[in-house]
Amino acid sequence: MPITERDPIQSAAPVESDWGSRNHIQSLLFIAGTAVGIYLCYRLALPFLPSLVWAMASAILFAPFHHRMESRLKNSTLAAAVTVLVVGFIVALPAMFVGQRLLIESARGAEIINTRVESGEWRRAIGAQPRIAPLADWLERKVDLPRTVRDITTWLTSTAGSIVKGSVIQMVSFCLTLYLLFYFLRDHRAALHSVRFLSPLTKVEMEGLFVRVTDAIVATVYGTLAVAVVQGCLGGLMFWWLGLPAPLLWGMVMGLLAVVPVLGAFVVWIPAAIFLVLEGSWGRALILAGWGGIVVGGIDNVLYPILVGNRLQMHSVLAFISVGGGLMLFGPSGLILGPVALTITTGLLEIWRKRTAEDAAARAEP
Repeated sequence: MPITERDPIQSAAPVESDWGSRNHIQSLLFIAGTAVGIYLCYRLALPFLPSLVWAMASAILFAPFHHRMESRLKNSTLAAAVTVLVVGFIVALPAMFVGQRLLIESARGAEIINTRVESGEWRRAIGAQPRIAPLADWLERKVDLPRTVRDITTWLTSTAGSIVKGSVIQMVSFCLTLYLLFYFLRDHRAALHSVRFLSPLTKVEMEGLFVRVTDAIVATVYGTLAVAVVQGCLGGLMFWWLGLPAPLLWGMVMGLLAVVPVLGAFVVWIPAAIFLVLEGSWGRALILAGWGGIVVGGIDNVLYPILVGNRLQMHSVLAFISVGGGLMLFGPSGLILGPVALTITTGLLEIWRKRTAEDAAARAEP
């Protein structure tokens, strides 16, 4: 039978298929444009990433103080300004003191060490100890000790000098951090609302993710930075009490090494104890070794559970990878970014697993 007129349903099918294909292309273009926009925004924010990270971390750490100020002053802007002033006061004064003393002690300590090595005082001290005298001969054959010590002290002096010379850049970065911190504190409710609105996650899922990120930041700062500061202070105080050169410098170095996974303050106090042994100061060497091994090395086992507790829900290996990888990838700000990135990723994977299990259970129901 000849077909004189096309069926309206059949004639509409190609149009619907064509429109669907057009929608598919439009969706791909929209996704590509969004990805490009996110990448460009990331590149725009990259120069300010350290300030953004530390401002965000400070906003989370000082949120309880800001809430108290806000409840008393009844003004979010004024409360944020007061909090920023307090943070600036807490950070700026110690930084100014440490920077000045660091430059003085690095130069003085380098001069003392160079003088002792080049004058041969270390050789005479070892020669007075018959049991370890062969060590001096071995060192002289294998290592050019004066040159090695000179290179190390020159590096320490130049590093300390570069830190102080770069104080202008650090000051600009610090001011930018305080500027961003003000808006993070004042507008945090609007910012969180915007994130919830743009996120495809539910309100409950977003709240759980926010809690995990907050716990990760608090645990990282208190469990890593605070413990490292305490270890550096304890090590520096022992150096000062024993009369070792540049106690502030070496205390700062011990604190920085304590932040890095695998390394620690022992990288400094063990060579210092050996140096005291070579000098013949066995008593001071034993005191330094005992203090470093028991007090400095064990303080993190005491403070970490108190400061962190169960906040950091992460295996030790994952914590090591997040901190170490973050430091290598992002620099100092990676100390925060690494654990936060891993926390968000694991949180999203858990949400995905939970949704998948719920969908499978729903399909299994009759």
